[in-house]
Amino acid sequence: MASAIPDPQRPPQHRATAPSPGPAEGPATEPVRPAPERAGHIEAHGIDPVPDDERHGRPRDLFAVWAAANVNYLSLVVGGALVLLGLSLWQSLAVIVVGNLFWLLTGLVAVSGPAAGAPSEVITRAVYGVLGNRVNNAIGGWLVSVCYFALNLAAAAAAAFALVERTGITATTGVKVAVIVVIAALTLAISVYGHATIMRLYLPITLALTAAFAVVAVAVARHADFTYTPDEPLTGVDLWAALLAGVTLTASGPLSYTTSADFSRYLPRASSRAAIVGWTAFGAFLPSVLVCALGAFAATAVDMSDPQEGLQQLLPSWFSPVFLLALVLGTIAVNALTAYSAGLALQAVGLRIRRSVSVLLDGLAAVALTVYGLLASRFLDTISNALQVIVVLIGPLMAVYATDVVLRRGRYDGAALADESPRSPFWYTGGVHPAGALAVGGGVLAAALCVNTVYTGPLATALGGVDLSLPAGMTVAAAVYAATLRRPAP
Repeated sequence: MASAIPDPQRPPQHRATAPSPGPAEGPATEPVRPAPERAGHIEAHGIDPVPDDERHGRPRDLFAVWAAANVNYLSLVVGGALVLLGLSLWQSLAVIVVGNLFWLLTGLVAVSGPAAGAPSEVITRAVYGVLGNRVNNAIGGWLVSVCYFALNLAAAAAAAFALVERTGITATTGVKVAVIVVIAALTLAISVYGHATIMRLYLPITLALTAAFAVVAVAVARHADFTYTPDEPLTGVDLWAALLAGVTLTASGPLSYTTSADFSRYLPRASSRAAIVGWTAFGAFLPSVLVCALGAFAATAVDMSDPQEGLQQLLPSWFSPVFLLALVLGTIAVNALTAYSAGLALQAVGLRIRRSVSVLLDGLAAVALTVYGLLASRFLDTISNALQVIVVLIGPLMAVYATDVVLRRGRYDGAALADESPRSPFWYTGGVHPAGALAVGGGVLAAALCVNTVYTGPLATALGGVDLSLPAGMTVAAAVYAATLRRPAP
């Protein structure tokens, strides 16, 4: 099967000529195309455009993909963290709703997938230029994704370690390494098989996780304090600082998914744009809100600084192993999407390797980071801190991409985007699009001045610690891009 996987990096020789989806060729005038995708078979397409006659499915199929990825441990942690910030229960719930509204942007950029038949990692050549987009994919795509993969893998491993201990096996370093490798292997198997397998698996995964978290919800509801307010309620500047920090924390999830076109690009070109936005956003918004809220409710009854341990105090003893398995399964679901997109990003950086190989390389890097984190516990803390700062980057990146979709009215030419030569309409100036570079640079600068996470920017200091990095970075980035973008290329 591997021999049939195409080389997705071969650029077309002329803008009007669609690129060959694979290196295997028959007669000189008739390139051999990969077999249409099927669940259980390794996906043949990488970053090459998906031909119209291979498009299939309906926008509503996207619901399960995004739902499965958001019924997870991280959402519980975020919900509990909001109460730990000093917010009341109802303030936390309001923050959860507002922060998760950013999934609408994830849905908006998904519209570009069916238009181009290409993943986000290629479509953003329209934003940054052919060469500028390689930098975007290296940092905003691959590096960030691998760090998220490592952190999620560590979270899943922690739940799996507890399961191992329940069997009477001591979780030594060797056992922990083995557990991490097994979880990563299951995750990467889904990613390697690719789009069709993801679309087939994620509905049953969603149903299984929903059933497990419903039991958790019943247990939490029996103990939650629905009138909870902290002993010393926050007021004034302190309250605004906590509210904005909470929104930024909650919104960091949807803002990190500038890759939603990766999972919509197989839809027919004529698919309803409103439906694509709606099913993508709703599929992520609904479970994210419910599970984050569950974490907030739990925080009114137990200490959620260690969510796994805290929640198990509320659960019936017979259900604890099921809960731990659900945490592992949910993390596998979200990490499979992350690894899939990271593999495409690695190809889009310029590595001429098969998508399946790029996914495995991503997995190896993430496993290495996670295992190293076992031996140097502060290492994953360092990654976590870096990701807190990276909100100054992911906000502007999402804002610019979404603005480009709006200004182009969702119209993208897949064949033109696949052309990486200087003849490409997306070569711009020396391979870099000045509008995209200026917009992201301006947005990052504005966010950096306002941030208050690992470090405090000068504007945040002047405002008494209020972190405006998210709205400042996104607003400046979108405004600069809209002001400097000339007539959009095809």
